[in-house]
Amino acid sequence: MKEPRYTPRQMLEKLIAFPTVSRDSNLDLIIFVEEYLAAYGVPFKRVSSDCGQKANLYATIGPMEPGGVVLSGHTDVVPIDDQDWHTDPFKLTEKDGLLYGRGTCDMKAFSAIALALVPEMSKLKRPIHLALSYDEEVGCLGAPRLIDTIKNELPGVRAVFVGEPTSMQVVTGHKSILHFDTRITGREAHSSQQHRGVPAVMVAGRLINWLSEKQRANAANADPLSAFEPPYSTLHCGVIHGGTALNITARHCDFVTDIRTLPHEDAMTYFREYEDFVRDVVEPEMHAVSSDTGIEIEIHANVPGFDSPENGEAVQLAKQLSGQNTTVVAPYAAESGQFQKAGFSVAMCGPGSIDQAHQPDEYISIEQLEQGTEFTRRLIQLQSS
Repeated sequence: MKEPRYTPRQMLEKLIAFPTVSRDSNLDLIIFVEEYLAAYGVPFKRVSSDCGQKANLYATIGPMEPGGVVLSGHTDVVPIDDQDWHTDPFKLTEKDGLLYGRGTCDMKAFSAIALALVPEMSKLKRPIHLALSYDEEVGCLGAPRLIDTIKNELPGVRAVFVGEPTSMQVVTGHKSILHFDTRITGREAHSSQQHRGVPAVMVAGRLINWLSEKQRANAANADPLSAFEPPYSTLHCGVIHGGTALNITARHCDFVTDIRTLPHEDAMTYFREYEDFVRDVVEPEMHAVSSDTGIEIEIHANVPGFDSPENGEAVQLAKQLSGQNTTVVAPYAAESGQFQKAGFSVAMCGPGSIDQAHQPDEYISIEQLEQGTEFTRRLIQLQSS
């Protein structure tokens, strides 16, 4: 088989063409990567989802020796639904030094660079491991089983670089994220006789206000020296559904909560306090009117925060490779905290700006793609020396 050759831009064009929106399968992209790596004799392993329609993939270039560096990127992208794109989101388009397409910034460029440079990794003395995950955009759901496999099967890893779009700045921390649903079952009645009903929408409003007051208190007590923006943990309701008519106490209402805590806090602390309020205060009042009412709470994602020490191996190495002397923190959650929780030394550093992520006409600048390429080439030189 002839060894295929791609520039980082050409590889990015290939990856963008796979519409790996989180709700859909990513297997076509994974199969492409597997065939590409096989052409170079690179060993890889697929780590599939329970449904079999999605997969993580990790591969090792170079000797199976300790001292390797993991380059981690997710394969899924957010939807384009209801977004006003001016280019084909799944076709790489260049305009004025910018490369447009869904996933250009978040975060296929990082993986595209690593894959394109595989031919340059022929003289590695210490390995470079590639790690591609699924379902990062819906709660970092795929990475845990990938991380467990890497931890159990690879020799000692020196550092993990998670290539989220940081504008090639070295990121040492991000907040945690906890997603959960609250589903309220009330009792219908005429709105003029609310005492005979349990209005699910009103109950939801009470619970959402509880979240709001917690965030208000956090903001009031925020550390002005915190590097995070905002410098406090947030509790947010972004989606709510319920009710049938303005004069009926709603039978059903459900909403989604997103809690993002500073790295030193545990989102489950807020969750348990919220659950106690539901079980000890709100539900008994509902049951006093009707025993068939109630509240269900279901957690969908719980991603730990990330807080890497400045003197950590990965941070120092990322600063060396990027030429950066300073570090920053990120307001969004990623797989970095999951790697760190598993015992790896982690830094986050990748091309593109988070300001363009998830937007219509998402793009990465050619300059950022070049900076990311230089970063990876320096890593290859280091691992070959």
